[in-house]
Amino acid sequence: MYAVRRSLLAASFVVLASGVVVLPARGDDAPAPVAKESIAPAASAASAEKISIATPDGKIMACREQSPQPFLVRGNWFPKTNDPEKVKAARKLLDDSIKYRTEKYGYFEGFGSPKLNPHPPRHYAKSTTFMGMTVQVHERIITPLKCVEAALKSGPAGNEYKPRAMGGIRFKNTYRGVEISNHVYGIAIDIEPDRNTCCGCVAPWPDHPLCKANKKTIWERMAMPKSWVDTFERFGFYWLGHDVLQDTMHFEFLGDPDKVLEDVATAP
Repeated sequence: MYAVRRSLLAASFVVLASGVVVLPARGDDAPAPVAKESIAPAASAASAEKISIATPDGKIMACREQSPQPFLVRGNWFPKTNDPEKVKAARKLLDDSIKYRTEKYGYFEGFGSPKLNPHPPRHYAKSTTFMGMTVQVHERIITPLKCVEAALKSGPAGNEYKPRAMGGIRFKNTYRGVEISNHVYGIAIDIEPDRNTCCGCVAPWPDHPLCKANKKTIWERMAMPKSWVDTFERFGFYWLGHDVLQDTMHFEFLGDPDKVLEDVATAP
C-alpha cells in the first residue's frame, strides 16, 4: 500500500495508515442535488500537441483524447424536473452507469450484479504516482492519469501548480440511497481537499472562507488552475466543479477505458 504525503495537510481530513484519504462529507451524505449541466463537457477544442507515453512493455503509444460519457455524469441522473418520463429516463441512465461500472471496474455489494464482474473494485486497486504524489486507484485509470501527467509536463501547466497530496480509491460508499461514489470504483481522485473547495457540499465545507466570498468565481475558490482542469478533461476525466456540488478537488474518469491509447502510427 502507498503512503500519501502528509506534510501541510489540513486538519479537516484524515490520512489513514493504508494511504486512503478520508474526507468529511462533501455532499455525498446529502440528498442528491440537481446538476447545473445536463451534458458532459466536450474535450478541449484547443488541445495541444499529441501526447505519447511509454507502456510498461516499452512501446510508445499515443494518448487518445476523449470526452466523458454522458450517461456516467451524475448530473444527468437527477434532472431538474418533475416530468415522470424524464425522471424515469434519468434513473435508467443511473442504472446503466452502475452496470457499466460494475462490468469495467468491479462489483460493489448492493449495486449491480456480481454476474457482470465477480471481483470487487479493490481487487484491481494499484498504487501509482502522479505529479510527485502517490495514490491508489483502479488499475484501468493509471494510463489515463499518465496521459494527463505527460500533458501537464509538456507545457507550462505543469509548473503552474504543485499539489502536495491527493486521495483515490475508498472501500466504503459515502453516498446514500441509489447512488454510489466513483471513489469506490477507484476511478475518482481528490487533489488537495484543503485548498480546493466544495462549496455546494454539506457542512463544514460551505464554511470555508473562500466559499463565503459569494462574489468570487469558482476559479477563485480553488488553488488548482484552470489549465489543470482543461488538461484532465482532454483525456476522459470529468471535473465535479461542473456539478452543483462545485467539488473543485474531484476528477473522475468517465471516458472509455478501452480507448485510452492508440498506435502512434495510426494516430491522427
